[in-house]
Amino acid sequence: MELFENNWASHLQPLLEKYNGKKHPLEYQNLYQLMVAVVLSAQDSDANINKIAPAFFEVYPNMESLAASNLEAVISKITKVRNFNTKASWLLEIAQTLKTNENIPTTMTALTALKGIGRKSANVIMREAKAPAEGIIADLHVIRVAPRIGLAPEFPDGNRIEKELMKNLPQELWGEIGMALSFLGRETCRPTNPKCMECPVNTVCQFYTSK
Repeated sequence: MELFENNWASHLQPLLEKYNGKKHPLEYQNLYQLMVAVVLSAQDSDANINKIAPAFFEVYPNMESLAASNLEAVISKITKVRNFNTKASWLLEIAQTLKTNENIPTTMTALTALKGIGRKSANVIMREAKAPAEGIIADLHVIRVAPRIGLAPEFPDGNRIEKELMKNLPQELWGEIGMALSFLGRETCRPTNPKCMECPVNTVCQFYTSK
């Protein structure tokens, strides 16, 4: 890591160019749908949420309709989601707090004040909303990939990985680098048999260069 740490901004450019602005794998049409999908996706897969979300949004097309519902009704629409009881409670509380789509915030402080939204979720929402970055997305893929490359020490906790990335990377990279690392982990830097020869940053990757 010491070899490259002062030049990460330039070394990561090929990765940023490859994934810059690429939409998050969660399918959504507006900020309301994104917020709901992000809350539902915690400890679940994006693919599963994309399957169940359309039916949910037919019943609850906006924040107002969700706020007017009740816990039992919301639960009945998300029973195929992990931890659906808790997530239904979170969504209902968010909707009753915000009341309308127009009130959805796009700052870290306001987002993390809402039930079920931590820093990772807030960073995703802010990135997709093109709000100024206040942190770096650190999902399960980033937690695995960042230490493998040498960008951060190995921690099982996304918040600690995020802090290390924020410390090691210039702020102008924050908005896109987390999602770029996430896409790299999904497509190339797999947990087993990573496709190192296809990686745009293999020349500065601690894992690859130490082989």
